[in-house]
Amino acid sequence: AAGMFLRLLSDVRWRAARPPWGGWTRSRRSSSSAAEPHPASLPAQAQVVICGGGITGTSVAYHLSKLGWKDIVLLEQGRLAAGTTRFCAGIVSAARPVSIELKMADYSNKLYEQLEQETGVKTGYLKTGSISLAQTQDRLISLKRIASSLNVTGIPCEIITPKQVAQLHPLINIHDLVGAMYVPGDALVSSADVSLALATAASRNGVQIHERTSVSHVLVQKGCVTGVETDRGQISCQYFVNCAGQWAYELGLAGEEHVSIPVHACEHFYLLTYPLKEPLASSIPTIVDPDGRIYIRNWQGGILSGGFEKNPKPLFTEGRNQLEIQNLQEDWDHFEPLLSALLRRMPDLEALQIMQLVNCPETFTPDMRCIMGESPAVRGYFVLAGMNSAGISYGGGAGKYLAEWMVNGYPSENVWPLDLKRFGSLQSSRTFLRHRVMEVMPLICDLKVPRWDFQTGRQLRTSPLYDRLDAQGARWMEKHGFERVKYFVPPGKDLLDLDQSKTFYKPDWFDIVGSEVKCCKEAVCVIDMSSFTKFEISSTGDQALESLQYLFSNDLDVPVGHVVHTGMLNEQGGYENDCSIARLSKRSFFMISPTDQQVHCWSWLKNHLPSDSNLTVEDVTWKYTALNLIGPRAVDVLSELSYAPITPEHFPSLFCKEMSVGYANGIRVMSITHTGEPGFMLYIPIEYALHVYNEVMNMGQKYGIRNAGYYALRSLRIEKFFAFWGQDLDAFTTPMECGREFQVKLEKGMEFLGQEALLEQKQHGVYKRFTMFILEDHDTDMDLWPWWGEPIFRNGRYVGKTTSSAYSYTLERHVCLGFVQHFDEKTGEELVVTTDFINQGEYEIDIAGQRFQAKAKLYPFSSLFTQRRRKEEVELSGYQRE
Repeated sequence: AAGMFLRLLSDVRWRAARPPWGGWTRSRRSSSSAAEPHPASLPAQAQVVICGGGITGTSVAYHLSKLGWKDIVLLEQGRLAAGTTRFCAGIVSAARPVSIELKMADYSNKLYEQLEQETGVKTGYLKTGSISLAQTQDRLISLKRIASSLNVTGIPCEIITPKQVAQLHPLINIHDLVGAMYVPGDALVSSADVSLALATAASRNGVQIHERTSVSHVLVQKGCVTGVETDRGQISCQYFVNCAGQWAYELGLAGEEHVSIPVHACEHFYLLTYPLKEPLASSIPTIVDPDGRIYIRNWQGGILSGGFEKNPKPLFTEGRNQLEIQNLQEDWDHFEPLLSALLRRMPDLEALQIMQLVNCPETFTPDMRCIMGESPAVRGYFVLAGMNSAGISYGGGAGKYLAEWMVNGYPSENVWPLDLKRFGSLQSSRTFLRHRVMEVMPLICDLKVPRWDFQTGRQLRTSPLYDRLDAQGARWMEKHGFERVKYFVPPGKDLLDLDQSKTFYKPDWFDIVGSEVKCCKEAVCVIDMSSFTKFEISSTGDQALESLQYLFSNDLDVPVGHVVHTGMLNEQGGYENDCSIARLSKRSFFMISPTDQQVHCWSWLKNHLPSDSNLTVEDVTWKYTALNLIGPRAVDVLSELSYAPITPEHFPSLFCKEMSVGYANGIRVMSITHTGEPGFMLYIPIEYALHVYNEVMNMGQKYGIRNAGYYALRSLRIEKFFAFWGQDLDAFTTPMECGREFQVKLEKGMEFLGQEALLEQKQHGVYKRFTMFILEDHDTDMDLWPWWGEPIFRNGRYVGKTTSSAYSYTLERHVCLGFVQHFDEKTGEELVVTTDFINQGEYEIDIAGQRFQAKAKLYPFSSLFTQRRRKEEVELSGYQRE
């Protein structure tokens, strides 16, 4: 069995081919090739130390050396590729639903294809293609959505019939299939050999590789990496990269400053068979059967088949693990459901002799996306870990983006969905991780319809109003660990049916959200938005104003009590944050940011504000409950509760005033709702939250008040063409590209971060424009809904993707927001996007392969035309701009 396993992993070839790394030398006293190697001494210092010699560590070393960094040391506690990489099934597939993961996998595939030629090390690369099977119509829809993204990205892909599946793979049972997705460019590799090839290339470029060297401690001074302690001595360094796989969590804690890396291992099973009587052709496609929870690939004329069971087995919760991963204990009872699924899919295997059941650890993250980026706690400490059983698919691309991040200060793509800073310390609880990965591993195969939610690790962060809202029918979703209301189920509705409503079509909550939207427009609604990130920045002198003027694009030198909407930009002019800032006094400011900005924004401020003892920044997210009072009658409710004039003359738009509401003092009231509708945000000291909420609801009864949730807010903000950070805006989007020039004060009298980039865009134009699309021939009741990520076509040519969408109950149409680009038809070169280019095109939105005509607009609809009308009366072409 051991010999077979070495053969599976190309271990024999791997050992024979591996070069004598700089970290190991032969004894001069013996010329015997069998002489025991002994380690060369470690260097005293290096620019970068990478911990982990698997696919991620070697990829980072390879790409750093390609970008010109040579003073790099890679440390591996055992042998190269002897961890999870050694047991990887070797399937490289670009069929991924998340755009950045798709791009990483596509790059990895192209890299591995030429790696053998570049390095001379055999990688076992074989382009076989893959077939993803669909047993249900909903699964086929999800595959069609992925296929649309693949095709516009330039990756060949097609939806095929069950008969075509049988032609491509004759052993597959097709009787229960409704269709499939075929990606001919997907491939197989030997994962260990790919790591060896990357290490070989890195070594030739000057990277030092030292095996059997364990990192015990990461040295930190003044919040920056200064070196590492190993079992063979100390190395001083500027950068440390944690690529330790399943050990990344423990390694993150092995330092003077703890770095929280939320990963947890589970057992992963696959079996190997002896060759078939008629051995499978080496080029036969890999099969992915998500409804059966299995994958099947050719292996030396037989098959390798594993899967993701519904009841996974977490590993090493207490932190105990092995130096080099060995094949864990077989568990045939646990594997039986996957074996049954395999035999149903390939009945001819009944008589096939099984060689071995392999059980190896795989590392998973709380949201099924890998972790990369710089630690918010320690500068120079980078992480690449948590590959969720897709390490070989992502390894090449992930290593490239992390290397770019280290060398250039930012990667070449928006990697926010993978950024370590999307997590806070709350996700580092071992109990949370153990329970969450037991949900995550089955979810890899589960059908993920739009707006699905995790079920584990819930009710972790809640508003003081949670129980009160829950008792009134609130249905919850989670953002950054915070419970937020989706909508409220009215009394008498079938709650069970609604909770289990999962569809790509019109959802069961459609009418409920519609009634909440109607109330926001005609009366008054309350939305609990306590999850917003909140900071207070103050100083003894003008330090706060001067620092914020540099960090933000709008002018914050406004009269006390004014609220400024502004972007926190990077050097390229892209949005690192999108926020509202109220000037509380001459020397203090109150900053409101999106929920998932809590760690990222804190880190950005910490890294860019001067270290001045007279300047203080405090995270006050937990000090205030936030209530959004939306609707034309909000002014009546608030004026009666405060006995203060709330008319536009006394309380203009974008104004902040500290007021009493009911018996409670010190309520920060802002005339802003984040939706474009009239109303107020109330920031309430947490001890007064329940009292103020009760007062608002009691006083509002005569005005028709009701609770509402984030789904209503989404519909309102999208029909008003409001962009949200994390959905529409990111670090690669500038204010000039999304119609927010008015939030930029280029001539505010002092330089600000990103100013040069914006001046250049103002002079030369932009290469993408944020655009609003109204679907024209779309049947809300019968057609598939747009959700996000749908390709946009102009005059039949692909020009971009949607970033968010919602049904507009006012227009009685679907509204999509997204970016339009302009490419030269002959050369593919990016061209400036003008207003005429947007207005003169004929547009279509591709929803799972079906295209729907859409009207493009660069401005929201004027209030004159946002009256509720019958569909047949709406003439979209007659709308005017505001």
